[in-house]
Amino acid sequence: MLIEKPQKGLLIGLTGKYCAGKNYTASLLEKRGLSILDVDKLGYRALEAEKEAVFALFGSDIKHPDGSLDRRLLGKKVFGNPQKLAALEDIVHPAANRLTEEWIKEASGTELVINAALLHRSSVFNRLDKIIIVKAPFLTRLFRARRRDKLPWVSIFKRFASQKDFDSQYLAVNAEIYIVENSNNKLKHQIDAFLEGIK
Repeated sequence: MLIEKPQKGLLIGLTGKYCAGKNYTASLLEKRGLSILDVDKLGYRALEAEKEAVFALFGSDIKHPDGSLDRRLLGKKVFGNPQKLAALEDIVHPAANRLTEEWIKEASGTELVINAALLHRSSVFNRLDKIIIVKAPFLTRLFRARRRDKLPWVSIFKRFASQKDFDSQYLAVNAEIYIVENSNNKLKHQIDAFLEGIK
C-alpha cells in the first residue's frame, strides 16, 4: 500500500528497545512507500571514518590485521559500561549526525523515516513530526537476541540493562508518539493504521 504524499513532507522517527523489531518495522514502512534511513548502519560508516580516534581511546586490540575495526570486540568493551559507551558515542554521533543531515537534504519532499536505536541522540530529534516506538515482550526480545546475535547471556542482559531509561527519553518530546506492538500479528495492522492517519 503506497501512501499519498502530503504537500509538506513528514519527518518520522522509528525506534525501539534492543531486538524489539524496529528494523522489521522499517522494512514494512519501506514496502509501503516511505524513505528509510538506517542510522545504525550509518553509524558503522561513521565508526569506520573515526576509527583512529576509537583505537586511540579503546586500544589496538580492537583492530583487525587489515586495519579495520573489530566492532564485536568493541561492543564487548562498551556495553554495560556507561562511561565507555558515552565516550564512544561522543566520537561517533557527530559524524553520524552529519551524514543524517546530508541524507535529509537529498531526500527532501518525501516522508522520511529516521530508524535509530538512539533516536534521542540524533540531531533531528527535536524536529521530528512523529515517533514510532516498537515494543515486544521481554522474553521475545531475549530469545530473539540470543538467536540473532549469538551473544552470551551476560552480554545480552548488559545490553538490556543499558536501556533501562529508554522510555523516559521520549516523555518530553514535541512529536506525536505512536506505539506499535511487535507480537501476535498486530504489527502490520498497526503500521497500516498509522499510515492511514498521515494521509
